Amino acid sequence: MTSKKTGYLLGAVAGAGVMAAAVAGAGVQLPSAHAQLPNGGLIKASTAPIFAPPPGAPMSFADIFDRVSPAVVSINVTSRVDTSALRQIPGLPFVLPGPRGGGQDDDDDQGGRTERGQPRLPTQQSSGSGFFISADGYIVTNNHVVENAESIKVVLKDETELDAEVVGRDEATDLAVLKVKGRAGPFPFVNFENAGKPRVGDWVITVGNPFGLGGTATAGIVSAYGRDIGETFVDYIQIDAPINRGNSGGPTFDVYGRVIGVNTAIFSPSGGSVGIGFAIPSEVAETVTKQLISGGKIERGYIGATIQNFTTEMAEAQGLENQRGAIVADISPGGPSQRAGLQIGDVVVAVNGVAVKSSSDLTRQVARVRAGENLRLDVIRDGKRRNVDVRSGVRPSERELAANDNTGPGGRPGAPGTAPGAGAPVLGMSLGPLDDTARNRLNLPATVRGALVENVDQASDAGAKGLRRGDVITLANGRAVVQPTDLAAIVDAAKKAGRSSVLVGVYRNGRTAFLPIKVSG
Repeated sequence: MTSKKTGYLLGAVAGAGVMAAAVAGAGVQLPSAHAQLPNGGLIKASTAPIFAPPPGAPMSFADIFDRVSPAVVSINVTSRVDTSALRQIPGLPFVLPGPRGGGQDDDDDQGGRTERGQPRLPTQQSSGSGFFISADGYIVTNNHVVENAESIKVVLKDETELDAEVVGRDEATDLAVLKVKGRAGPFPFVNFENAGKPRVGDWVITVGNPFGLGGTATAGIVSAYGRDIGETFVDYIQIDAPINRGNSGGPTFDVYGRVIGVNTAIFSPSGGSVGIGFAIPSEVAETVTKQLISGGKIERGYIGATIQNFTTEMAEAQGLENQRGAIVADISPGGPSQRAGLQIGDVVVAVNGVAVKSSSDLTRQVARVRAGENLRLDVIRDGKRRNVDVRSGVRPSERELAANDNTGPGGRPGAPGTAPGAGAPVLGMSLGPLDDTARNRLNLPATVRGALVENVDQASDAGAKGLRRGDVITLANGRAVVQPTDLAAIVDAAKKAGRSSVLVGVYRNGRTAFLPIKVSG
């Protein structure tokens, strides 16, 4: 009890210190008695220090909170979890202590087993946030808040508790829509704002349910736009308003009380707020939630190819300075790209005449088309530009894509030692032929062809970039590598052309990845 009070006290004192430092650091001169402020107000004489907010700073967020907070809800979820496959979104959502199985639930048989005798997965209770977007009870939240939910309870500001059901979920953007049951409304709701966005540095306010503390308001500024935190379809808004475990799915408001984002993740070495939070922009959230309400799911275009960013170093290795795009690292068997003739190593530089800036950009451009529509891809192959027409399919769910990942048992490093026939090192690697003995030893499929990496000089660029024994070099600078001498010839040609690196395709664990490797000498 003492330590908790001390913690709160230290926080309050630290906040006061920051305020004093901010005033001193900004060089603000406090007005004298009866001084005229820029907004026309008077500060009367006083013996106490006076703090005057600078023009543009709100005196209080109370009016905004009073207006929007009735639309914000706490979401309590009970779900069954496979503890061996738990994934954790950094910092969110807040997990509440709950029954962990082993007892007897309503639908359990003796000993916590199902009717078929299988072990019953333990239950988990978790808490997140959400907000009404319509008077008839539709609520927006994060997908990871309600994923695998067995029951969902929504708690309103007046502590009324209502049951809710999932209308639709979208794993790719981490958004979900709920609908309350047992009450017709009308409910207080808020609107998305897409026309006028706050600038970086403008004030924002968040309302949510951190650590189960419903109706918590925090304020800060927009720190940045367009943050990439590893998700394919969202460029996030970064905010410094404190958000914590349980804020997932809650809204970020501008100073007019309009929703500009849906809080979804934090960056935190400690698990608590460090002033770096991320919100899904309102234009993405509104588009996705409308589709979920109308149809319950999102369909996106799909070409069946694994891609990488085509980096500046990769472009230089192939003599394509300043070229941007995405390089094809793998092709799904029987998918749209394979049927259209797209090849591993192709560099996609445009889709339907629109330039491709990165792998994420290509994925988003493809996702915007409907299944069955034609996509004209501008690709560079063997140094020449050409067109490949691909008929789009339907993108599988993120879970299905993960399940269909080509990663398999192949590519395991073998026993130490150099295979007979390994020649002089190339790019810091000792290479050998990929014969039947090596293929069986590494459990590689018959379709994989290339030169086998037998040893890597850890002081070389190849070693620094993580190449290892058991990798297979399948391509180099767009040309197939079938045996070690092929790679040696390609490296010699690169040296004669004055290039500083060679772009190699490396097969490992069922997939190909491209790496630019520096040429020495």
